Amino acid sequence: MIPEGTRFLLPPEARLKAEVVGRLQDLFRRYGYEPVELPALEAYDPAHPLAARAFKLVDKTGEVLSLRSEFTTLLAKLLRAHLREGVHRFQYAGALWLREADAELGRLREYTQVGLELLGATGPLADAEVLELAFAALEALGVEGVVEVGLPSLVGEVLGASGLPQAAQKAAQRAIHRKNLPELKALLAQNPVPEEARRALLALPDLYGGEEVLREAEALPLPPRARAALRGLEETLGLLGRPVLLDLGMARRYEYYSGIFFRAYTPGFGLPLLGGGRYDGALLPQAAGFALGVERLLEVLKPPKEEAAPEVLALDLAALRRFAQEKRTELFHGEDPLAYARARGIPFLARGEELWRVE
Repeated sequence: MIPEGTRFLLPPEARLKAEVVGRLQDLFRRYGYEPVELPALEAYDPAHPLAARAFKLVDKTGEVLSLRSEFTTLLAKLLRAHLREGVHRFQYAGALWLREADAELGRLREYTQVGLELLGATGPLADAEVLELAFAALEALGVEGVVEVGLPSLVGEVLGASGLPQAAQKAAQRAIHRKNLPELKALLAQNPVPEEARRALLALPDLYGGEEVLREAEALPLPPRARAALRGLEETLGLLGRPVLLDLGMARRYEYYSGIFFRAYTPGFGLPLLGGGRYDGALLPQAAGFALGVERLLEVLKPPKEEAAPEVLALDLAALRRFAQEKRTELFHGEDPLAYARARGIPFLARGEELWRVE
C-alpha cells in the first residue's frame, strides 16, 4: 500500500509523464529559460504561504525542516544572493508535497510541477513574453486551451480607493472573485461608499469576456493607478496578438499579484492546467512566471492503455547495440523469437548488423 494522496505509475503513464516534462523543459530552454535544481528540503518558515499545510520534519540537530511545497518562494529565496542586474530566465521541474490533500489537486499530496520565472523585467512586453510561453506550452503538448487573464491589482486599487474598512474590503474581494453580486450588494448596503466607487465595485464581477471588456472597464470611474494598470494590460494584449478570455473581476491574492494573473483551461476539464502572473515586489523586485500541473495534464492527455511494441526484436547484444541507436529495440529472451514478435506486433528481427521484416 502507498500513502494516501500519492501515486504509483506504470507504463505507459510513467513514460507519458516523462515525455510531458521533457517536452516542456525543451520548449522553455529554446526560449532562453535555463534549468535550476532546488532542494526537496528547506528550513521551515512559519511565514511561508503554505506553512500550515507543509510536511514538517525534525533534523538530528533539532532544526525544523519542511518538504518543498511550492517552487516560487523557495526559488526567490535562494536566488537573492546570486542575481546580478539584468534579465534572468529560469525554469524548474519536480515534485511538491502537501500534508493536507487539496481538492484542486485531485486530492494529491505529492504532485509534479514544471514552471518558469522571468526576473528583472517588467511591463507589457515582459508580460506578453510570459503569456506567449503559456500558449506555447499548451501547443507543445497538443492541448487545446483557453487562457483566462485577470488583473487582481485593478480590483485591489478600486477596493483601496473605496474607503471600505479592511475587513469589509476582504469580504468584498471574496464576493467579487466568486462573482457573487447579491453578497457584494448586501456588503455595500452595510458599508456605504461614494457612488462612483459603488458603481465600479458592482461592475467588476461582470467584466468577463473578450476585448470588449476593456472598453467597459475604461468607461468606469476608476482611480488613476487602476486606469494605468488597465492601459498596461491593453498594451500587453496588443503585443501578444492572441485571443484571451478576460476576467477583470479576478481578485485572487491582489496583495501579492502586482499585475496580470492568468490561468489556462481545456474543454471538458474543470481545473486549470497552468497558472501564474506578475508579482513585482512580493518576493523579488521584478518577477513573473507560471507553473503547469503535470498530473492534470496527464488526466487531459490520457495515455494509451497498453505500451506500444518496440520496432525491432534483437536476437543478440550486437543487434541491440546497433539498432537501439535509431529505433526502439528490445533484446529477446526465450526460444521462439518469431512467434514472440508476431504476438507483440514487432515488425523487425535483427541479428548482428542484419535486419529483416517479420512475415
